[in-house]
Amino acid sequence: MELPVVNHKDYFAKIGDDHKFPINKFGELANYLIKKKIVKNFYKPYPCSEETLKKAHSEKYIKDIKNKSLDKNTIKKIGFPLVDSVVKRSLVATGGTVLASRLAINYGIACNTAGGSHHANFDGGAGYCVFNDVAVATQYLLERGLAGKILILDLDVHQGNGSADIFKENRKVFTFSMHSKSNYPAKKSKSTLDVELEDNLEDEEYIRILKFYLNQLNQEDFDYVFYIAGVDIHLNDRLGKLKISDAGIKKRDEIVTENFFSRGIPLCGVLGGGYNKDFNKLVELHSFLHQSCVKLL
Repeated sequence: MELPVVNHKDYFAKIGDDHKFPINKFGELANYLIKKKIVKNFYKPYPCSEETLKKAHSEKYIKDIKNKSLDKNTIKKIGFPLVDSVVKRSLVATGGTVLASRLAINYGIACNTAGGSHHANFDGGAGYCVFNDVAVATQYLLERGLAGKILILDLDVHQGNGSADIFKENRKVFTFSMHSKSNYPAKKSKSTLDVELEDNLEDEEYIRILKFYLNQLNQEDFDYVFYIAGVDIHLNDRLGKLKISDAGIKKRDEIVTENFFSRGIPLCGVLGGGYNKDFNKLVELHSFLHQSCVKLL
């Protein structure tokens, strides 16, 4: 069986070639997955509807994004220029995670080639995140009765503060964030479970901590998992403070995906952050998520 993977050409937005955010990675990852025969075809998402977005974001914020009428401070906080292609990208990438979340129910596992915009909260975006796609897809599944208790497993190097804020009162959603203690955001939110990592942590200790907490999470009664597979934990990442190798990231992705797939819990994988100094390496690292999923089918 082929792994269902969601991709769209509009995942690329025009933010300027000198921008710190490597926006080209989404298109290049899709090319890489095809070239390496990891996938043959992609599922194509529609832009996320306002109705679906409203489950995780305020109507005012959604309208301000769509009308490009957001105030300067919030635009600065997001870090992207508010241009047509960024608006389109934000809607399509969120729609992509919603589509992948449904595909995971049918196939047991599915991935988006974008997503993991975990700094966006109910009222606004931040840290290169416009809409919190995983929060939107989580609400979508809950509203439709497609899942009853959802785990958001966030292994990006930065805390998933937006997700923590959105679901702080929701007993049906368990937010787990294992992140760099000293990294962005300066003021952390409170996830259901936060695991703070010291600077320069290496593979062996990282994997040990991950396995320990996965054993704990396995005691819970989840019937769905979103996995935010940020690769900014890599030793050569510009915005990370950890020292995880290529092999460490590959092992992490294999442990996580196998853990839930073997238990028959649907898993939707999304990219999360990655700002590697070597662009080709960044694309390869992001592909480890998809490679680990393909092995299971």
